[in-house]
Amino acid sequence: MHKTLLAQGAALSALGAALAVPSVAQAEFIKDSKATLSLKNFYINQDVRNQDAPRSEEWGQAFFLDYKSGFTEGPVGFGLDVLAMHAIRLDGGGRSGKADIERTPGGMFPLESNGKGKTDFGRVGVTGKLRFSKTEARLGTLLPKMPVLVYNDGRLLPQLFHGAQITSNEIDNLSLTAGKIEHSTERNSGDSHGLSIGGANSGSRAQFSNEFYFAGADYKATKDLLLQYYYGNLRDFYKQHFFGLVHDWKLPVGSLKTDLRYFYSDSDGKNESASGRAEGYVSSGADGSSGEVDNNLWSAMFTYSLAGHALSLGYQKVSGDSDFPHINLGSGRTLHLITNGQIGKFASAGENTWVAGYAYDFAAIGVPGLKTKLIYFSGDDIDAAGSDNKEWERNFRIDYAVQSGPLKGVGFAWLNAATRGNDGRDLDENRLMLTYSLPLF
Repeated sequence: MHKTLLAQGAALSALGAALAVPSVAQAEFIKDSKATLSLKNFYINQDVRNQDAPRSEEWGQAFFLDYKSGFTEGPVGFGLDVLAMHAIRLDGGGRSGKADIERTPGGMFPLESNGKGKTDFGRVGVTGKLRFSKTEARLGTLLPKMPVLVYNDGRLLPQLFHGAQITSNEIDNLSLTAGKIEHSTERNSGDSHGLSIGGANSGSRAQFSNEFYFAGADYKATKDLLLQYYYGNLRDFYKQHFFGLVHDWKLPVGSLKTDLRYFYSDSDGKNESASGRAEGYVSSGADGSSGEVDNNLWSAMFTYSLAGHALSLGYQKVSGDSDFPHINLGSGRTLHLITNGQIGKFASAGENTWVAGYAYDFAAIGVPGLKTKLIYFSGDDIDAAGSDNKEWERNFRIDYAVQSGPLKGVGFAWLNAATRGNDGRDLDENRLMLTYSLPLF
């Protein structure tokens, strides 16, 4: 929490520096500013079918004020972004347990000391920014979407990360990025926390790090071919390399998209030694494993599209003694995997997963704004405790955005999922979302 406040203070200092320059230089700072008010109404219910537990449900309303300034004029431009958000609990069964993120993985709200969800909570994210030529640096609140780190937006408020990032597009068709993350604010929390991985983020020996370094490159080799390399390092836990290829092939009838991904991950710092792992710097993994990070993951996904239809087929293979390592505090995560399901991630040690999906865009038959998607995951050979060592999940969603009239911009989404297997929770889940964004200026 302390370092997050320092980052926000540095961002505010950047604003002070911007406002200290002559008013002529401030013109673009104000002229190019944009502000948007967004509303999000979110309902979720979860029904555990193989345990004696009541169905849980929550309903809430969120408000977002997103302000993005322009940059001051001159060779070096300064700016400021502010994202303020507040969530109100409309209804939702109270949950037992303590008010900590490890014990409330599915909840939308922090817990009071009596185990009931808070009636409301909020946070403010501040980001100072600097631009020189085609290079931009950002300090403060970040919403990363990279192969090695993706923020999660699966509940009422999004997960936030706090740190610094620089992105450069000086070379045509090449985008470079690098930075450091120190803290995260989980989706059901108003406070910042250190970073950790599955296996090390709970219990009396829970360990955390405040140093996640990343760097990467996206190269558009041709208009149809994207090549990627990214590196991520959570100090004392893991180092990770990612290689990606995305190719779009226009066929005489329809098109074929090829998406190839490969992650190589190994141990770092205290996770490398038995003494460090004894302190709690361990990874979840195969039954009987030492807790050292040791993981390779590759996948291939092929999608054929024609006249609104999209048919996908993919395969993912996990090898090594540990599960796929990623920042995970136990309250929800999004992974850059073809198996990133609504509930499960299919990234356990040894797991093999087939993926099949179908999507349709109704704009092809004159109903723009209406889309639907069905996807099925089937994983087996999981190297972990369990009698069946396999799992499956089915996801179905419908999205609709009003295209015209007084309700233009209103969006609706229904997400339905069912997951079974590996002696875990047999869970059915529904999410309903109603969204609206209003540009203020």
